[in-house]
Amino acid sequence: MSDRREFLKYLAASPLLFGMPQLVEALGNATTDQAVEQVLKSAADALNVFDLEAAARKVVPPAHWGYMATGSDGETTLRANHDAYSRYQLRVRRFVDVSRIDMSMSMFGQSFSSPIILCPVGSQRGFHAEGELAVARAAASRKQLQILSTQSSTPIEDVAKARGAGLWYQLYTSNNFENTAKMVKRAEAAGCPVVAVTVDLPGGRNTETDKRLAREDTRTCAACHGPNGANGPKPMFAGLDMKGFTLTSGTLTWDFIKRLKDVTSMKVMIKGLESGEDAALAVSSGADGIIVSNHGGRATETGRATIECLPEVVQAVGGRLPIIIDGGIRRGTDAFKALALGATAVGIGRPYIWGLGAFGQAGVERTLQILDTELRLAMVGCGTTSLKAITSKAIIDTRRV
Repeated sequence: MSDRREFLKYLAASPLLFGMPQLVEALGNATTDQAVEQVLKSAADALNVFDLEAAARKVVPPAHWGYMATGSDGETTLRANHDAYSRYQLRVRRFVDVSRIDMSMSMFGQSFSSPIILCPVGSQRGFHAEGELAVARAAASRKQLQILSTQSSTPIEDVAKARGAGLWYQLYTSNNFENTAKMVKRAEAAGCPVVAVTVDLPGGRNTETDKRLAREDTRTCAACHGPNGANGPKPMFAGLDMKGFTLTSGTLTWDFIKRLKDVTSMKVMIKGLESGEDAALAVSSGADGIIVSNHGGRATETGRATIECLPEVVQAVGGRLPIIIDGGIRRGTDAFKALALGATAVGIGRPYIWGLGAFGQAGVERTLQILDTELRLAMVGCGTTSLKAITSKAIIDTRRV
């Protein structure tokens, strides 16, 4: 086993492979898997988020892993989300006093320790018994923003109690506005100041990896998805008329934003925009913010990464609204690049679920710690001592060189 690891490391470092990035990546993952198998006994042992991915893969059931890991169709967009970050390089600066780095971020009057936020992921008890509560405690410990999914496997009131004021609510629009209004009012009553309306799934999606891994899972589904299971009926739907109820609707237009704002005092963000045209319409429709997102490569198979969509959204908004971006962020340097292109904050999904699946709350905290540390180091290296100092001058778009 030791000889095999050394051989893989030798191959991964060989200059002969510089022109074969996909093979290098595969070899790198292989050595990471070997290291995790040998030494990852606690969350603290993880050196990067990929260590946590490998550790979680060993313990999360196949069907649950497929639900989290899947993209749409051939997963071109899923891969593009991360790969596109490699097209940007950092411009380092020297002789700058970087003894104090301020990573704090504010939105809608709330302050957070970092611009890296926890995006909504449904059914988190499918990855760890404490699910959303473990994530909430980690977010509270790190003083970072958490957005709770409509599909949460834990009641929003309990999550809000565990997280405190830094909890926002993600809303699927549904085909029943009465139910939509009830969910929004419940979130507001629980203390959420912001609702993030997801609009990128008007007609469903084709998730092949999800279906394929579900076939490999030999467990009895009812044990988990029955009334008393970890992924049983979603608490957010309690008391709603579920007859004919679906979480998506193909009939919605921009009028929905005004209609929603008429029934809540929460700030309304739109999650799932990818074009400058829609960003401009969001501003004119009264939205309070935008999340540039393709649902982690799980919506339309565009082949276009969210980081590639960000510049035109930023230009259309013109500084009038905060902009969050998610999709493919795996390093603090990825977060730095998104901030340099105009994002107010950056969201992660799969990485913190890897931490949750592997080690619960400690794994989520380690995920955030790793990414925050990497972001801080990028800020130091580029001489940017605050988030406002991270501008387009700090990066190089290699396509324009």
